[in-house]
This record gives sequence, structure tokens and C-alpha cells, in this order.
Amino acid sequence: MLLGSQLRRLREARGVTREAAGYHIRASESKISRMELGRVSFKTRDVEDLLTLYGIVDETERTSLVSLAREANVAGWWHSYSDVLPSWFPTYVGLEGAASLIRAYEVQFVHGLLQTEAYARAVVRRGMKGASDADVEKRVALRLERQKHLVAENAPDFHIVLDEAALRRPYGDREVMRGQLQHLIDFSERPNVRLQIMPFSFGGHSGESGAFTILSFPESDLSDVVYLEQLTSALYLDKAEDVAQYEKALKELQRDSPGPAESRDLLRGLLQLS
Repeated sequence: MLLGSQLRRLREARGVTREAAGYHIRASESKISRMELGRVSFKTRDVEDLLTLYGIVDETERTSLVSLAREANVAGWWHSYSDVLPSWFPTYVGLEGAASLIRAYEVQFVHGLLQTEAYARAVVRRGMKGASDADVEKRVALRLERQKHLVAENAPDFHIVLDEAALRRPYGDREVMRGQLQHLIDFSERPNVRLQIMPFSFGGHSGESGAFTILSFPESDLSDVVYLEQLTSALYLDKAEDVAQYEKALKELQRDSPGPAESRDLLRGLLQLS
């Protein structure tokens, strides 16, 4: 995505159309579009030819961008889990790992970045009916690997609003749910985590469209991305007007939910009742 955005910026600065850029590398206009969105792999030769077309002759700049192209084609650590993942999800894992700010609303279950191993196993078993134990464990292992990002040295900020429904709906037995509630309490005290609970008592709210995640990146060239997961596919929205609507919905959810301290008290109350 970073390389694609830089190629788009260079093309527009030179006044070259996508059609002309595609013709120059013996490709279609749509391929240039996909390259600029970071949706396809990059051939080094294509990047070099585009840089020539865009008038980039400085060797330092060319070397930097060509090196970025090589890095973009290296399979991420999650590639080894691709056999148990839906086709659209590896893209999300890569974006999540690159994000400096992750904002989300979840209603069906606890967000994957905050699930305990036992709770994650119960969720995966429910969603992968008929799957082998090995495939279930591999999916759980991926979820736990993703969570390491939240406690790493350069961890992203994570702002999450959980609907109370996600805490009331049992996955696993009583001990699994108690462990999950305690895990949320503990994680809510981390400096990079802002956890809020949208209580039933509030009534209707701005999250009526369902769960969503907004990913923001440290590179100024990259636009925010909204991730929407569906039953058989996922949507990645990066148009400014779309992102703005989801940001507005999340801000309203944050405004209408109890703050982090009050939400922690709500979690403690649910733990005592469980």
C-alpha cells in the first residue's frame, strides 16, 4: 500500500494517466489501479519502468522504491496459516500488523486481539463446524500470534468499544467466560488500550450496522482503511467519505459509552455475576 500510494503520487505529479502508465508496462489501466491500492504484487521491472516514465532519475530515490517493491513481495509471517484462513483475511492481518492505531466496534464476540486462548478456541470451534482439531488449533495459534502485536515495543494504540451483548453471549463454559472477563479487565489497564463497554441500558446507538474496524498507519501517504467482515467475503473501504462515516459512528459510540474506568467497573460487576 505504501509503495502503491507513492507510485500514484509520482504519476499524478507527472500528469500521466493510469491508461498511459499501463500501456508503458504492457498492462491494463485496472492493473495500475490495483498496484496503486496495494492489491497486487509488484514486478521489479514494472516499478523501474514506471519510475523512468515518471521522470525519477535520482538513484537514491529509485533504489529506495525498488527495495520497497522487493519487500512488498515477501510473504508475511501469517502466510503459513493461509490453509485455514478465508481468502480475504490475510490482507487484514497484514494491515493490522502495519497499523499504528486500531479502532473497532464489536458486538458478536470479544475482538480477536483481546480473546483468551480458551475463549478463542470456543469461538473458532463454533465458526469452523466440522473442522479437524489440527485446523482449529492452527486458527487459534494465528489469533494468539496476532495479539503479540498489542504488547510489542512499538505496539499500536487500540481503541475498542464492546457491546455488552459480546460479554453476555457465552462461548465455552463458565470458567472460560470468567477467564475472558478477567483478561479484559487486565488488558484495559494497558496504556495503549482504551476499552469501553456499550451497555444494554443505553438502548439504540450508532453501531446498528454491526461490527467494524478502522486501521490507521504511521505513513502519511496511507489513507485509513475500514474493514467489514461478511459471511463469505470482506470489504476494505479507503475512500475518505466512507472512512469519515465510520469514524463518526465510532466517535458517537465512544461518547455514548461509559469511559474506560466505568467500563472496567462494569466488567468487574459481570465477573462477580458469572
